[in-house]
Amino acid sequence: HDGPRGDINNLPHNTTMTMKLPAAAAATLLAFNAGVAGFAPSSPSFASRSTALNAVSKKDSYQITLLPGDGIGPEIVSATKDVLSALTERCGFELVMTEALIGGAAIDAVNDPFPDESLEQCLSGDSVLLSCIGGYKWDSNPRELRPETGLLKMRKSMGLFANLRPAKVLDQLIDASTLKREVVEGVDVMVVRELTGDVYFGSPKGIDVVDGKRVGYNNMIYSEGEIERIARVAGDVASKRGGKLCSVDKANVLDVSQLWRDVVTDVITEEFPDVELSHMYVDNAAMQLIRWPKQFDVMVTGNIFGDILSDEASMLVGSLGMLPSASIGESGPGVFEPCHGSAPDIAGEDKANPLALILSAAMMLRYDLDRAEEADILESAVEAVLDRGLRTADIKQDGDGCQLVGCIEMGKAVAEIVSTVDSAVEV
Repeated sequence: HDGPRGDINNLPHNTTMTMKLPAAAAATLLAFNAGVAGFAPSSPSFASRSTALNAVSKKDSYQITLLPGDGIGPEIVSATKDVLSALTERCGFELVMTEALIGGAAIDAVNDPFPDESLEQCLSGDSVLLSCIGGYKWDSNPRELRPETGLLKMRKSMGLFANLRPAKVLDQLIDASTLKREVVEGVDVMVVRELTGDVYFGSPKGIDVVDGKRVGYNNMIYSEGEIERIARVAGDVASKRGGKLCSVDKANVLDVSQLWRDVVTDVITEEFPDVELSHMYVDNAAMQLIRWPKQFDVMVTGNIFGDILSDEASMLVGSLGMLPSASIGESGPGVFEPCHGSAPDIAGEDKANPLALILSAAMMLRYDLDRAEEADILESAVEAVLDRGLRTADIKQDGDGCQLVGCIEMGKAVAEIVSTVDSAVEV
């Protein structure tokens, strides 16, 4: 629970704070006073049903869309394809992989950060493996021609409302974390982030000029249905892990967070009675993740809070280059991607770490393709390659006695181990 705080954080949840806007800006925001009809959440209605984490049943052949993206993306995709080829050869199933455009590469090719052809390719397959997008080259583009706009379009168009981001500290990399060993040893946190609502998607939004000065505004909004479905995903994940779920909000200040807290409580209490639910304000959660992260099992939160907290949780591990993520919807294919960016400064230099994308492929196998045993093989292979002392530059520590390798060599090493990994996870 949250302790007392001085200042604004101690306001009760129904306290109203006002800001006087010039007449023109007030007119722009008039919809705020028109009741719920004036708001525009990301989706107007949702079916009240459980959300499955597996999009397809286990079968012999799957259609996979690959989105290499920008920067180091094509390099780590190439390494991951080699690993998946070794896996499918060993386990006797097929992944038919087809590449499509997204991000800066798509802007350069067709002047669209996520063209309709790519969306159709993604929706027609069984799952999507995304590398990374973005780069300095496109930072000054208008917003509709920025790589990140393509990513948001993909999430929205595919209905990817739930992002699962694990932060598990591996024994081999404890010293790569900036925190003390006793703080991070044994940490295994799953952050479940709502992905298609909140202030990133709510409207009205924009930048107006009022009396010669710019006024920017966004709408932080959630419907009950949006909260229910992400709560169900979080409850399901928690029930299959340690049975503890912490919901993060700012209910002492924000009305939208009070609704979040009420709805999450109802869903977990009624549908997941064996899950231990707690609530925490976002500022305290940010502090507790650094102070004592082992107190957390699963965390669930909204889009903007989750954007921040999931990045913070990822750094417990010591490098974004080790962390996968999954984005899933109520039906259809999910998108699986590493947490790191496109690292344009090292693109083409064989310095990238492919392990996060390989682990993202493991999440794809587990959550989208009903291939949990094969996912175990990939994860075991990644740990085995670290046990052999191989390190890319982002996880190499001075004096650690490990061998510095590039992206290509790391991918080949994982692929070799996949073919011979211990029979404890034999399929």
